[in-house]
Amino acid sequence: MHNIRKIAEDLLFIGANDRRISRFENQHPVPNGMSYNSYLLLDEKTVLLDTVDKAVGELFLENLHVALNGRDLDYMIIQHMEPDHCALIPRILELFPHVKVAGSQKTFGMIQQFFGLDLADRALVMKENDTLNTGAHTLRFLMAPMVHWPEVMVTYDETSKRLFSADAFGAFGAVNGNLYADEYNVDFDLLPEARRYYTNIVGKYGRQVLALLDKISKLDIEMILPLHGPILRQDLHYYIEKYSKWASYTPEEKGIVIAYGSIYGNTEKAAELLAAKLADRGEKNIVIYDVSAWHPSYILSDCFKFDRLVFASSTYNTEIYPPMETLLLELKGHNMQGRAVAVIENGSWAPQSGKKIRELLAEMKDMRVLESEISIKSAMTAADAEALDALVELIVAA
Repeated sequence: MHNIRKIAEDLLFIGANDRRISRFENQHPVPNGMSYNSYLLLDEKTVLLDTVDKAVGELFLENLHVALNGRDLDYMIIQHMEPDHCALIPRILELFPHVKVAGSQKTFGMIQQFFGLDLADRALVMKENDTLNTGAHTLRFLMAPMVHWPEVMVTYDETSKRLFSADAFGAFGAVNGNLYADEYNVDFDLLPEARRYYTNIVGKYGRQVLALLDKISKLDIEMILPLHGPILRQDLHYYIEKYSKWASYTPEEKGIVIAYGSIYGNTEKAAELLAAKLADRGEKNIVIYDVSAWHPSYILSDCFKFDRLVFASSTYNTEIYPPMETLLLELKGHNMQGRAVAVIENGSWAPQSGKKIRELLAEMKDMRVLESEISIKSAMTAADAEALDALVELIVAA
């Protein structure tokens, strides 16, 4: 049975949810599934904005068929060529042999790569600020390279003041009936998964995101329609401000992430004691992660959110405890920068994790390592507890 949602009289949501998926991009946990958003404009000409993942392809095609109600499809706009959005392109071309395809120059090269299709006879190659008139609506195209693939563009409907934002302003999670962000508890239900989506999927490309934000700041936007997650129609400045902070690697608020890697529990005890001492000094936002238990995507998200980080790691084969090393490489790979960082190491002999962590941090931009070396030998001692007191003061003052 089809499932179509009306956004306006001439604009329909024809996307679908995948609640069976467990990991997005086969790596990031998505316990609440994923939404794959697609939109159909019913003007004098009909316009499809992006397809969906093959996992929900059957429902998408049924939605499209019912929504068109016997009309032909005139245009297909391809904003992003990642397979969770482009998987149904060949099927659309088969069903609608006269459809024109609009995309950036790089889009058509990727269509050739993925599907072996040459669309020269039906391609509309869009450049910055090119427009497409569909009758009552004029669509303007803005290039958004590396947000988060090189071919990406976004589409601004000058008539309705709607921005179709591709992967920008998306979120992990299926859409639970409510199509609009303002129908959710934003801070509790939406923002954490929007942040985790941004930081892990787009987070490396802050400079490019800021360039896109600069472009859209010149537009009069009343609605933002992403390819994942709820549609934004209220308080757009709130979401744009969040994106501006994330893209500039600016902490959203003061707080401390304590990530620990502990084999037999002794490093964990040090992390817990540190958290208690910080709380006693009046720190409110403290989050603790066992790197062996939590997927790095969750920890990375909070590292973007807060201004101070603590890494407490056992030494393992004279190296960093492997799950901790994985986290640090994720932070480096996503351009994490501009944080105050404390390091705690543990080792029963030849402790090396602190030195190795500092070497990795030195490869990141503006990571200020606090000058207090705590090296635990197997288990905490009274002297180690005193050293933690000194470290607490440095963290509080950072």
